[in-house]
Amino acid sequence: MITLKNVILRRSAKVLLDGATVTLNPGEKVGLVGRNGAGKSTLFALLNGTLHEDGGDFSIPKQWRMAQVAQNMPETEESATDFVVGGDTRLTELRQALAAIEAAYAENPDDADIGMELAHAYTDLADAGEHDAVPRAQALILGLGFKTHELDAPVNSFSGGWRMRLQLARALMCPSDLLLLDEPTNHLDLDALVWLEAWLQKYQGTMIVISHDREFLDAVTDVTLHIANAQLTRYGGNYSKFEDMRALQMEQQQQAFAKQQDKIAHLQKFIDRFKAKASKAKQAQSRVKALERMERVAPLLAEAEFSFEFKEPGNIPNPMLSISNASFGYVVENEEPKTILRGVNRSVLAGQRIGILGANGQGKSTLVKTIAREMGALAGQVTEGKGLNIGYFAQQELDVLHPESNPLEHMVRLARELGGNAKEPSGEQALRGYLGSFNFSGDMVKQPVGTMSGGEKARLVLAMMVWQRPNLLLLDEPTNHLDLATREALAVALNEFEGTLMLVSHDRALLRSVCDEFWLVGRGVVGDFDGDLDDYQRYLLDESKRLREEAKVAVRQAETAAAAAAVSAATPAPAPAAAPQQRKQDAQERQQRSDQAKPIKREIAQIDERLAKAGTERAELEARLAQPLPSGEIAEAGKRLKALNDEIGRLEERWLALSDQLEALAA
Repeated sequence: MITLKNVILRRSAKVLLDGATVTLNPGEKVGLVGRNGAGKSTLFALLNGTLHEDGGDFSIPKQWRMAQVAQNMPETEESATDFVVGGDTRLTELRQALAAIEAAYAENPDDADIGMELAHAYTDLADAGEHDAVPRAQALILGLGFKTHELDAPVNSFSGGWRMRLQLARALMCPSDLLLLDEPTNHLDLDALVWLEAWLQKYQGTMIVISHDREFLDAVTDVTLHIANAQLTRYGGNYSKFEDMRALQMEQQQQAFAKQQDKIAHLQKFIDRFKAKASKAKQAQSRVKALERMERVAPLLAEAEFSFEFKEPGNIPNPMLSISNASFGYVVENEEPKTILRGVNRSVLAGQRIGILGANGQGKSTLVKTIAREMGALAGQVTEGKGLNIGYFAQQELDVLHPESNPLEHMVRLARELGGNAKEPSGEQALRGYLGSFNFSGDMVKQPVGTMSGGEKARLVLAMMVWQRPNLLLLDEPTNHLDLATREALAVALNEFEGTLMLVSHDRALLRSVCDEFWLVGRGVVGDFDGDLDDYQRYLLDESKRLREEAKVAVRQAETAAAAAAVSAATPAPAPAAAPQQRKQDAQERQQRSDQAKPIKREIAQIDERLAKAGTERAELEARLAQPLPSGEIAEAGKRLKALNDEIGRLEERWLALSDQLEALAA
């Protein structure tokens, strides 16, 4: 188990934990929550050994193997599959050890000790899952939203967000007793998030996760660890249960504080009234001592909640926009336009609150970017209502902020660009006050954006968008870098917004709270989704399964087509048959297919026989290796076991290919 007893933890001069005590049991799934800056990431640094406690006692089982997502952007020409396989640290260690032992054995084949080591190395490698490492890695990659054709693509060919998904897959690939996840959902779409939840629910080890997604925490955690005021408090239950228990606890604390304050006031009144009277001096002194002994209940320090609101739009056209028989996609230089969505016929009316759903890569961002005028329609028309004013929040919006400029300079620049169209005061003092309402106070308005956190940058983008008083909000994953308090503030502001909203988000709590209807983007079209988010999660899991099955079928069909082409090339084409001879021709074709199938069936029978013998031999070798043997025999047995495992793998692949050929002939 993991134990912290009276732990003190500092970062520079700031005390983040002061006498913190908590115990985490093996197998528990823990959500670590608290305000930004409270010390969540610092606690992770203590857990992974990069930081040591400044006081108290901290212990974690030494034999535990730990996995966590590397925060650096990988730079390598390795394929995606090889990169993720490398996350299995045990397998990597065993491969390196085997290579070293094989080299030593080649030089000293008669050394009994080296022979024994070699045998153990082969057995350990088999136990570590060497035979299925690639399929395991590829299942993780596909589950996180990659396509089949991307499995062998070099890591450097992917964008930053996709490389971070590969880092997540690499961490999941590692066999671990403790899994540390810091905001694992930031770069995921909802389909990948649903898959990740299902995977984590089956994880057998201890897990500690930092996340600002309440539904994700509810789905994967059974313990909540709250960090606040330099203390750790453990709550049994997921995030929703934690909220209920904490609210009750805070209410009880406030009641106890108020009750104690009444008692203190009563005692102090008695002391003040009678301390000068000799007849009451003893009783007054008794009450002074009672006050001194009293263990004070701390007042409830209300956490300052962040809030903001969208100003009332100047005008609201209706319809906001109309899309007629449109095709959406993108243009690549010197290539044909790539069409993603076809036959789009939709209208967006004043006051609509639309959640845009769809599996990864189906065209959600393409739809939003086209409406936001970032891309043009490839065909058809997008007609805007008079006075349409779009507020667009894109995932890449954070990247287009000027790193060297500060928030005030961003707002001054925005006011200058809008000129006379601005609806808000644009003087420097007014802009300072406005930024203060978004928690950019004091010196923060002069802090370069490049030094800010992702959450602070996202708040600045929100501030700039709100200031423009849009009547149509297009939000593409606006919560990626926002903490829970800011997400809740955004939900409140969106619910009070009087314009029209279109939202793409993997934050299901936000979608549930602000959207009245859903559009589904998938299979090249945009349509209504009749159902709620629970229905959509089931749809995503089914869609993910369908895509994986299609990929498998495509591979098999390609192998079958190649085999059929080879058979066809070797068989003369029959002459066209006259109608009276059709039955005879059909019989001849059946006979031909039967003749073609015979050698395939013979080979399948031979493989079945060989698989049975290889399986028996493997079982005998494993039994032998469990017994004491001379070192030379152990080494030879280990080599033979590895060769058998490789042969069985090849035979099984050939058996599947031949079976597909038989099915093709039967069809």
